[in-house]
Amino acid sequence: MARFARLTVLNSMIEVGFVPVFHHDDLDTARSIVAALSRGGARVIEFTNRGDHAFEVFSELERYCASDHPQVILGAGSVVDEVTAGTYINIGANFVVGPMLDRRVAEVCNRRKVAYSPGCASPTEVALAHELGCEIVKVFPGGLVGGPAFVKAVLGPCPWALLMPTGGVDTTEDSLSAWFEAGVPCVGIGSKLVSKDLVDAADWEALERRTAGVASIISELR
Repeated sequence: MARFARLTVLNSMIEVGFVPVFHHDDLDTARSIVAALSRGGARVIEFTNRGDHAFEVFSELERYCASDHPQVILGAGSVVDEVTAGTYINIGANFVVGPMLDRRVAEVCNRRKVAYSPGCASPTEVALAHELGCEIVKVFPGGLVGGPAFVKAVLGPCPWALLMPTGGVDTTEDSLSAWFEAGVPCVGIGSKLVSKDLVDAADWEALERRTAGVASIISELR
């Protein structure tokens, strides 16, 4: 069962302004990544469903968050079907993210009052996501579907849309300012934040500093 109410999750995404996205097969490493992100100011974190036993790592990682970082809202990403969504919800996922829109996933999440952010790449998909009750819609792959210009174009006729680009978002001021000036409430950042070189070197202090830098830039942009 989710530790956080859906409204709390959605409001936290908007308030903090960014959602780190990562996966790691090793539980201890995943714990260290979450700890560094949390110290840097991240409060909503997406752990992606990559690999056959990802849900086992997630289950223990959520227990770790509950005990050691209770302010962290952990969600499951790369969810493409309702069975996977239900599995993650049952082990504590506070939100669900997918690379595409799936009606059955939306139904499962709505039934359990869990936020669902599906990946959309067209105004039609965004509109359908809204019909299915999705509040914050993921734009994916953000950089390839048109970047900030795509967001700005969609918000023209649909100013009520809350779009969260993932893929094509960097940790630099230039990248972040372009997205936020286009009108996004928050962004998802994957390997540009939790980069392979820092993880391989176990340089958690550098990851904390990078995270804090992103939080600072977004705060200044607002």
